[in-house]
Amino acid sequence: MGIINYIGDPANWPKIKIVFYISLAVVFAADFLVERHHAETWWDKTPGWSAFYGFVSCVFLIFIVKFIGHIWLYKKEDYYD
Repeated sequence: MGIINYIGDPANWPKIKIVFYISLAVVFAADFLVERHHAETWWDKTPGWSAFYGFVSCVFLIFIVKFIGHIWLYKKEDYYD
């Protein structure tokens, strides 16, 4: 069984979610161990800031793209008739 079949099987999704959540927690926790002596701003010195900023930016981009898609790109079903 290949990795694609394993990931694509809905029965394995709970196990995969657990692995991803654990890896997310490990990466977030590792951010508290990094030396920040070269940081220039207060947010660069804050542990977890990069993860928070990345998550908020990603969610913001998703909402902006969905808004643009609904307003400009999507057409009615009978647009080409």
